[in-house]
Amino acid sequence: MAEDLGSTVPRRQLGRALRDLRTEACMTLDAVAEALQCSRQKVWRIESGNGSARAVDVRAMCELYRARPELTGALTGLAGETREKGWWHAYGGAVPDWFDLYAGLESAACRLREHAEALVPALLQTRAYASAAGPHRPGTTADERERLIEVRLKRRALLRRRLPRPPRFEAVLAEAALLRVVGGAATMAEQLGHLAEAGKLPHVSIRVVPLSAGLHAGDVAGSFVLLDFPLGMRVEPEPSVVYRESLTGALYLDRPGELAAYEKVWAGLDALAVDEEESRRLITKITEEVHHG
Repeated sequence: MAEDLGSTVPRRQLGRALRDLRTEACMTLDAVAEALQCSRQKVWRIESGNGSARAVDVRAMCELYRARPELTGALTGLAGETREKGWWHAYGGAVPDWFDLYAGLESAACRLREHAEALVPALLQTRAYASAAGPHRPGTTADERERLIEVRLKRRALLRRRLPRPPRFEAVLAEAALLRVVGGAATMAEQLGHLAEAGKLPHVSIRVVPLSAGLHAGDVAGSFVLLDFPLGMRVEPEPSVVYRESLTGALYLDRPGELAAYEKVWAGLDALAVDEEESRRLITKITEEVHHG
């Protein structure tokens, strides 16, 4: 029976984590295959995300690599999701929140395009803004919330890493996201100043869709991130992914029709957003208003 053509995202995430563990354990594919009494092809297939993985195989690999028990539990939980057709990852499900699935995708991408409708993108947030903005998930304790914020802040290093080269990051922000005061005037002024600085990085583009643009397709689509991946050693690159976050979970889309729909929305946003220079002036103007407000 042909392999289901559902979402490849959980399979790729699991494969990446297992490959990293094997590399840390200094083991070859052949050595793993011999230890687990299976074919080299099977180990490679799981690592490359080319098929669903059984929890029993994942557990055996984790034990072989001497992975921490909590990581073994998280990866085994993820294995159970590799058979899903589309992929909706519910927070508080089989995979714990601290195992940041999205961060694995983000760090492997060569290009990130984010439409931020309500808040400044996580990769561009200051600590004070991140603390005030969330995440506000139901049932999380203050400690858990603090840990989730730490995970988010750690991801910011991605834009300033040396090797591998950081991804190209293109952010299109709704003007409303800049006008919304989060955490008070001082927090907001610091955040807007940080945005202006981040926009000077050569691989970062920050543009604003002014309120005067009126209602557009981006309003209907909401906030999302489009992730593109490098070719690497593959004949074809990994399929792009659309990521959308909500209160109770995250949606990962990677089917051609879904990607085409979001590409079309992005093209519309690209046409409506003012250029980087004009966006910088707009951010500066809003910063001054916040200071004097």
